[in-house]
Amino acid sequence: MTRMNLICAAALAALAAPLVAAEHRVDAGEGAQERLQEALILAEPGDEIVLGAGRFALTDGLSLAVDGVTVRGAGPQLTVLDFTAQQGSGEGLLVTSDNVTLRDFALENPKGDGIKSKGADMIVYHRIRVTWTGGPKAENGAYGIYPVESTGVLVSHSEVSGASDAGIYVGQSRLITVRNSVATDNVAGIEIENSRDAVVTQNYVTRNTGGILVFDLPDLPVMGGGNVLVTNNLVAGNNTPNFAPPGNIVAGVPRGTGIMVMANENVWIEGNVVQDNPTAPFMVIAYTQKFEDARYNPFPREVVIADNVTDLGATDPDLPGGAMLLAAFGGTLPPILWDGLQQDPDTPALRAAGDVPGWSLNLTRQGQSLGEAQPGPLAVPTFGQPWDMAGIGAPAELEARIR
Repeated sequence: MTRMNLICAAALAALAAPLVAAEHRVDAGEGAQERLQEALILAEPGDEIVLGAGRFALTDGLSLAVDGVTVRGAGPQLTVLDFTAQQGSGEGLLVTSDNVTLRDFALENPKGDGIKSKGADMIVYHRIRVTWTGGPKAENGAYGIYPVESTGVLVSHSEVSGASDAGIYVGQSRLITVRNSVATDNVAGIEIENSRDAVVTQNYVTRNTGGILVFDLPDLPVMGGGNVLVTNNLVAGNNTPNFAPPGNIVAGVPRGTGIMVMANENVWIEGNVVQDNPTAPFMVIAYTQKFEDARYNPFPREVVIADNVTDLGATDPDLPGGAMLLAAFGGTLPPILWDGLQQDPDTPALRAAGDVPGWSLNLTRQGQSLGEAQPGPLAVPTFGQPWDMAGIGAPAELEARIR
């Protein structure tokens, strides 16, 4: 073969190779379980799995372990993965690969969590809906949208209702943004746990037991949560009785909690509208249980409640002696509740805008019983200049995927 023929043959071979990643279309109907799981297995990096409009009747959980795959539906009201007949108790969809984009579809009634992504870096959840259609029940799955142990997480324009732990939960991760999403009728609406460098913004959080929770727990592989910005959210009417299964950590969240921070550092809360949360619009507390993990710091550090729009405070607190507390404070508890505990005097647990009243339980040691509280007016330092928040939140690459 001449040199020219070799060049032509190479050019033809290049033209025969796929120039773009493959698209795998899966429609609802008979055999959807097998056809969808097969597509998730056979996809190659860069491929897109397109789900048609319709209701996919599924009897088992799904899994994705290929990097760089996009799973796209026709919209969260049009493409529904229906797990009502799911066998077992696993999650609806488990993702364990990197650079995955999940968008424009819904899951209903998974027996366990909705979508769990574990160790899945650079993941996007966009226009995802997870719903337990029977409303709040302890039998519902724990988490709706559930990324854990990941670097680079974007949750955008999504919706979760009915989770028996947290609707949108991000745990043991970093570089996180949760925005423009709706969380209703869960125990916790949005939860950032043992995670760093997170932005929670422009979400609507209502009818949960607690609205937005930021905290650390001991005995987890990743410790030391902090650098969290909670801003421009509407946190209103979180008044659902706690329906978490007994023993779950969020089973202790009082009904009517707006924004709560526990055992975390550098949390800035500003620009939120926080209304009609009858136990406490804002709550800052230390971890209440005994622990043995030497890595764990149970105290909140440098939490700032800056300028927010809130009502006068709590009118129906889900706290021991609530009626007596109301009477003592003239019928309404001030908006900010602090338990009075901090690491040391040089590391304030809480700083707050001076014109927003609060109250303190005036506890003196971690793990102390609420029965030993001595409620009184809040006295904490005011905050200074906002911190430099550059470098927190989801990487720009994730934002670019959904434009």
